[in-house]
Amino acid sequence: MLYREMGKTGDKLSILGYGCMRFPKKDRKIDEPRTERQIISAIEKGVNYFDTAYVYKGSEVVLGKILAKGYRTRVKIATKLPLFMVHSQKSMEAILDAQLQRLQTDHIDYYLIHCLNSMEGWQRLKAIGVEEFLFKAQQAGKINHIGFSYHGDSSQFKTIVDDYPWEFCQIQFNYMDENTQAGLEGLKYAGAKGLGVVIMEPLRGGLLARKMPPQIQAIWDQAETKRTPAEWALRWIWNHPEVTVALSGMNEEAHIEENIRIAGNSYPNSLSARELESVAKVKELLTGMLRIGCTACGYCLPCPAGVNIPMCFAYYNEKHLFQTRSPQVQYLGMLGGMDGGTPAYASLCRQCSRCEKHCPQQLPIRRLLKEVAKDMEHFYFKPAVRLVQRYYKLRKGLA
Repeated sequence: MLYREMGKTGDKLSILGYGCMRFPKKDRKIDEPRTERQIISAIEKGVNYFDTAYVYKGSEVVLGKILAKGYRTRVKIATKLPLFMVHSQKSMEAILDAQLQRLQTDHIDYYLIHCLNSMEGWQRLKAIGVEEFLFKAQQAGKINHIGFSYHGDSSQFKTIVDDYPWEFCQIQFNYMDENTQAGLEGLKYAGAKGLGVVIMEPLRGGLLARKMPPQIQAIWDQAETKRTPAEWALRWIWNHPEVTVALSGMNEEAHIEENIRIAGNSYPNSLSARELESVAKVKELLTGMLRIGCTACGYCLPCPAGVNIPMCFAYYNEKHLFQTRSPQVQYLGMLGGMDGGTPAYASLCRQCSRCEKHCPQQLPIRRLLKEVAKDMEHFYFKPAVRLVQRYYKLRKGLA
């Protein structure tokens, strides 16, 4: 495992951070035994930065239980204050105290304002006393370092960086998003200001780690050094010296092993000009093939109508990216309730717009769900769903 300094904090952090938003599930709940095995394995192999949030359901509690078994002093915990849930200093204090209790610790190493995407949001927080809250919490030893996560544009990002003595920030960055949101410009600006920079969505919700279409795989195959799609994406991130940590929402043992292997020899400025050219070619092709730029962050959820928005977009993108009918079959099975679960398909959308208010990518979700429904839900879709629902209802009545 390689380590880099987190800006002016001086802490040496593993370049691979453990994103705790997508712990493995079993019976629709976090699979705690499996999660514990995965986290302990990652710690033993050098991962020392764990990122969670107040709104990641069950994440803080499960992480706290695991780290309390003798691992807390070996890692740094990052968690977040939800901007949209605080309306006073008192509410901020209550949330922080709840997080400390959930995490079974007396301090948070890295504390972020969650989704601070505009100066308007920052000004609102300042008006209700966030600066005083952070100062008091830091003085009391409840938090060590202060930062923010960001999904807005590069111009407002710079203004926010300059408006408070932040020690680190967290931005979305990958070879597909080099020039969107804070982007490369924001990364370099934060680095020049002495901030540590944590990267989220380095694999763009897993898209950049999946098996690639033949025309894209052909580009990787022509490279002198053979790498998996995930390795190309992560090495591109770590090639930037301003990056401190890249978060990966790891929930499969094979993915953890692969990412740790890659993090053991990914140095800044180590990709050749020819390799960077290959990445640029892949980016150009992928950009032209994607229908919807969703990163599967899940901020649009829960949907009042029960639509699983990220999964709807993922199957839609996959169908057009790989030109196969398999995603359409999976869409029917997974989102139509074929497993006995609750239907969550696109046409259930009630056009309430709640999702759009929370989408970091500012996607026109309602319009896009209509496109997905038109393309993925053929004439037989809803009759099939109703038939399956009747079947499970009958089975339940006979049980």
